[in-house]
Amino acid sequence: MSNVKLVELNLENWYECCKLEVSSEQAEYIESNAISIAQSKFEPTLKPYAIYFEEKVVGFLMYNSVQEELDGHWVYRIMVDKEFQGKGIGKAATNLMISEMAKLPNVKKIVVGYHPENLGAHNLYSSLSFIDNGDRFGNEMAVIKHLNE
Repeated sequence: MSNVKLVELNLENWYECCKLEVSSEQAEYIESNAISIAQSKFEPTLKPYAIYFEEKVVGFLMYNSVQEELDGHWVYRIMVDKEFQGKGIGKAATNLMISEMAKLPNVKKIVVGYHPENLGAHNLYSSLSFIDNGDRFGNEMAVIKHLNE
């Protein structure tokens, strides 16, 4: 999907990211973008990005640029505004994020955690070859994508 791109969070797009919303059914599964943006200011290894579709901010994602649990680099957030869901934007943005993360030094695994009842997240990560090895962190399951070495 060539009309989807990631842009590092900046002065021009941070507020648009704060205004984005997921559906009411998804809201219990994800922190607000404002909280994620604040977290990135206190944890400098976190990399926040706006997701653009046809030059409009429609989503937000954030990942850690250093290795953590399960010897992987973690995706902290990924969301697409409720008005733009179901169009393949989340999958395209996730693929772009994986490509960005693969450029980091020594990345072998990308890990993302999500609530087991979040079927949208489950379908997205399954379609991108993330594997559930049974790892659990609190109420979340962690799935892993192994990158080719």
